[in-house]
Amino acid sequence: MKITISIATQQLDVLNEQGEVIKRYLISSAKKGTGQEYGSFCTPLGNHIIRAKIGAGQAVNTVFIKRRPTGEIYSSELGQQYPKRDWILTRILWLSGCERGFNRLGSVDTMRRYIYIHGSPDSAEMGKPGSIGCIRMRNDDLLELFDLVRTGTQVEIHA
Repeated sequence: MKITISIATQQLDVLNEQGEVIKRYLISSAKKGTGQEYGSFCTPLGNHIIRAKIGAGQAVNTVFIKRRPTGEIYSSELGQQYPKRDWILTRILWLSGCERGFNRLGSVDTMRRYIYIHGSPDSAEMGKPGSIGCIRMRNDDLLELFDLVRTGTQVEIHA
């Protein structure tokens, strides 16, 4: 199994061993575009793997800060209370770059940049860039993806 993410189409595809698309989801990548550098708030390109799966067993809309559940469950009221918060909800698939000097190690390290595939509020628009670097998904889609993949699954992000 492999994941491919297209920035151009704002889609995440899950491919089987024969390379056939078995699932397709709309996503939202970085509103600042693509880029590898730490602090760029861009979505990194290239070959990655899922380094960690975080949040198994947590409720839908569980709020995460620094990969830890806060005890909060996202609601529109909570969103209004903290309008500038970057909401990371439900589950986290933490990505790690595989290409030394491009998306791994130094100032371009995807994992050290804390780039995830994660859930988002229902109000977050999918199909167009809007994140600060991560790949956002609808919570129900992320729950399905989370159960389909394992740590070590290949993730290719391309323009």
